[in-house]
Amino acid sequence: MIDPSEPLETQLERQGKIIEALMQRAARENDVGETAYSLFQSAIALQGEVWEKTKHLEEVLDTLGQASNRLRNSEFALEQTERNLADALDAMEGGFALFSEDALEICNAQFRNMVPDICEMIVAGLSITDYFKALNDSPQVITKGATPKKASVGSDEIGNSSPKYPSVFGLKNDRWFQITQKRASPRKTVLLSTEITNIVLQNRIEKDQLIDKQSIFMKAAFEHISQGVCTFSPSGTLILRNERFRKLLRLPVTLVRKGTQLSQILSFFARHELAPETGMSIEAEVLAAIAPDREGIERKVRLTSGDILNISIHRLPDNGLIMNVIDFTAEAQMTDVLEKRVGERTRELTQANERLQRQHQEQIRIDEQLRQAKERAEEAVSSKTRFFAAASHDLLQPVNAAKLLISTMTESASDKAVGDTVSRLERSFKSIESLLHALLDISRLDSTGTELSFSIFNIGELLATVQRDCRQLAEEKGIRLDIVPSSLWVKSDQRYLVRSVQNLIVNGIQYTQEGRVLAGCRRKGPNVVIEVWDTGIGISKKDQKRIFNEFTRAAPDSAGAGMGLGLSIVDRACRRLNHSVNVRSKPGVGSVFSITIPICDAPVANGQNENASLPLSSGAMDVIVLIVENNPDVMFATAQQIESWGGSVLTAASTKEALTCVRELGMPPDIILADYQLDGDDNGVKTIAELRRATKTDIPAIMITANREEDLAEQSREHRFTILTKPVELSRLRPLIDWETRRLNTG
Repeated sequence: MIDPSEPLETQLERQGKIIEALMQRAARENDVGETAYSLFQSAIALQGEVWEKTKHLEEVLDTLGQASNRLRNSEFALEQTERNLADALDAMEGGFALFSEDALEICNAQFRNMVPDICEMIVAGLSITDYFKALNDSPQVITKGATPKKASVGSDEIGNSSPKYPSVFGLKNDRWFQITQKRASPRKTVLLSTEITNIVLQNRIEKDQLIDKQSIFMKAAFEHISQGVCTFSPSGTLILRNERFRKLLRLPVTLVRKGTQLSQILSFFARHELAPETGMSIEAEVLAAIAPDREGIERKVRLTSGDILNISIHRLPDNGLIMNVIDFTAEAQMTDVLEKRVGERTRELTQANERLQRQHQEQIRIDEQLRQAKERAEEAVSSKTRFFAAASHDLLQPVNAAKLLISTMTESASDKAVGDTVSRLERSFKSIESLLHALLDISRLDSTGTELSFSIFNIGELLATVQRDCRQLAEEKGIRLDIVPSSLWVKSDQRYLVRSVQNLIVNGIQYTQEGRVLAGCRRKGPNVVIEVWDTGIGISKKDQKRIFNEFTRAAPDSAGAGMGLGLSIVDRACRRLNHSVNVRSKPGVGSVFSITIPICDAPVANGQNENASLPLSSGAMDVIVLIVENNPDVMFATAQQIESWGGSVLTAASTKEALTCVRELGMPPDIILADYQLDGDDNGVKTIAELRRATKTDIPAIMITANREEDLAEQSREHRFTILTKPVELSRLRPLIDWETRRLNTG
């Protein structure tokens, strides 16, 4: 009947009504005449209910008292918190204001009293827009803010939809504030005002100091420039000038004070410093040129003293004038001097031109003589080239034949005395061959028409080849010859590089009485250095440059020394190849010669290596060899040597005879040994091609020639034949024949 959640007063009112209703009911029961016992029972029951209700009422009253106490405590705590917040806000150095839903909720005294004439307006409920409008309308604010704009996306304020207001305000009493707007939550905005008066004043002082310093610097620079400068207002009155301006125009101090008219200055200058008629015309001309609708004037004037001034007057952006005065006296004097000099030089040049014309005519005559001399020289060079081409063939032909015959005699000589004679003869021909090669190499290197043939090759294979060629010479002298293997690849002309390294090793063997000669490579950055060490007699410092000259030897009386051409060839060849040559030596200890060459990457392998060695036969040579040679002695010697190895020989002096031999034989030979230069226009390349065409067989071929030109090397690659240079080294010929014939059989 009573809801405990209802207010206490309502519960008490309901309980009173219930008690009153019960008492009325008891009265009505007495009126109907019930017995005293019934009445007593009713009274007892009623009293019990009253006690129960009274107890419940006491509990409710107790609960109500406790709630009332808690409410009083909460109200006290709230009041204390509000006082603490107000004290904290008042204690802040800057102003603080909290806006909820764009309406002022709370602020401190600093914020309210920042602008005195609007402090009465700053009350709860004031909007941010009205606050900033009041700031802008206040007569105390000297820097007005702009109309608020919506904050752009990415701005510092939280909530990009809030308007952005000006942040700095200045008051008439030279106080400055910065107002910062922050978003505390989507519905709450905080304004913080900070006084920045000290910062503004400090910046102002620093700015003024900087301006003062700049003014001093500008004034000093203005006073020390070589020109005279003066500025005038739009009305033509003097504003600023330097002392140079006054001195150049010879003006009195009283006439260059601030406020003086430009016309006064011009008038004084024209009357006192210029000729009368000249001064009047110049004054009128200048005054007309500086009219408001004119840009200005620039004019050179000569003073009565003889000095020359350049006066220019130009319009400034503010419609004022600037006047520059430059002393041109020295320049004018220099111009006069230069004009005199130009005149003198012109006369001199005229005379020189006449002499040059005479010299030109003489030069034409000399040029014609030089042209004829050049033609004769070119003809001489061409003749020399043809001579050495012929010499390289004709001189080496008998040497080649002699070497082959000597080799045959060496193998067949049984008498010791005859064997010694043959050995001496062989050494003599080797000396002749070496000297011929040296002379031909020098002539080729000195010839301007000699072309180099650069290629990429393995330096280790080159050193191994040189070791084979020089082994016999080292063994004859009892010198140990060692070669350090190398796997590096270089780019050079292989023919001249082999010749150079060979000459260095031979030179080391010749000048070494005992010990050894060592050749190897050192890697040095992008280069490889080929070094040849010997334990010979050594070379003194003064002779280390001289030894590269022709026919120069380190020790002229040294036994076994050559003609002194080897190092000269090395020097010439390396200069043509752009390889540096160096020597280090100490007398009595030995020498080290070195050649520096750029390193290259190894070429990519393409199929089987054509220079790969095959096992050589140690027995008799069971092949048919066709020798094509137009020199009977060389043909005879070559045939004798091949037959001594067990081979069968066919000989021919021309391509025609070679074709006849093959037709009579009825089958192709196993290999062709052909000389390049035959009679007439016949040559070994033609012979090889015709024989292969006639037999329809790719017959192996070796070209034996003294020709070392690149054109022949190109033909060897095109027609697939091997070149062997004269004089023939038998140590190469036999293995090469075996390799060529076996390659055909295994191919």
